[in-house]
Amino acid sequence: MRPPALYPPVAPYASGMLDVGGGHRIYWEECGNPQGTPALFLHGGPGGGCSASSRRWFNPQAYRIVLFDQRGCGRSQPVASLTDNSTAHLLADMEALRIERGIERWLLMGGSWGATLALAYAQRFPARVRALVLRGVFTGRRSELRWLYQEGASLLFPEAWEQFIAPIPQAERHDLVGAYHARLNCGDAQLEMRAANAWCAWEDALGTLEPSAPGYGEGEIATLALARIEAHYFKHASFLAEGELIANAHLLEGIEGVIVQGRYDAITPPATAWELARAWPQALLQIVPDGGHASSEPGLLRRLITATDRFAFPG
Repeated sequence: MRPPALYPPVAPYASGMLDVGGGHRIYWEECGNPQGTPALFLHGGPGGGCSASSRRWFNPQAYRIVLFDQRGCGRSQPVASLTDNSTAHLLADMEALRIERGIERWLLMGGSWGATLALAYAQRFPARVRALVLRGVFTGRRSELRWLYQEGASLLFPEAWEQFIAPIPQAERHDLVGAYHARLNCGDAQLEMRAANAWCAWEDALGTLEPSAPGYGEGEIATLALARIEAHYFKHASFLAEGELIANAHLLEGIEGVIVQGRYDAITPPATAWELARAWPQALLQIVPDGGHASSEPGLLRRLITATDRFAFPG
């Protein structure tokens, strides 16, 4: 029977650090059933890192659950590093991890940036993907970045926006991602952390439909890693050609998927998920009428668990 919430906590049965070059070593772990359906969980950000709850989206009796912390974040080393840190590097890391762990094909699950990475990997390595479970689709287009960091979400959350732009002089506000990127890499530890706190507080204010406790910790290295890596990727348009993930959706031919999208998602509005679903006929789009962006919201959580249950197939 499908559980009403996340699956019970499970401990990893294997973990390690994979040297992927460029001075980077990525943390990975496996849990669940070693003989089960392989599934890779892709965390958000970029720069967010995995947690124990990331293991709980999959039935541990049915799935061989694989997690890894992307370059520069979580338990991967070095923390907050931007050197050799791009979408192409992350896709190569995923493929290196698949080969290292002896996996032929796997299901990919990711939300927000995790959905971006899942789509990019599936379009590059379609033969290695069983199915996709996506939430809050983000594809890195200029319109999506403009919505979040210039004008769009600012109209819905004016009080949080005022706090976000406060550290940036008026003359630099035409390019807030660039202004924050400069401060997050200025070499002044206190200024970098103040910028990281402001960056993460803005995103945190938009994450849930109902008010919730802050999801980041002021002054923590994880906060700096998240803000610095996000600003790095978004300054470089996520290292993707404009619109490529929608334009190349035909490469997903034959891959089934479920897209779970909150109707009131203020970080990744439903238009992108709608466009993707129109370009990818095998995808089932589920718009959650009372959902925002966070996977923890009840309507999104139920549908995501149902989706992973659906794809727990053998062989």
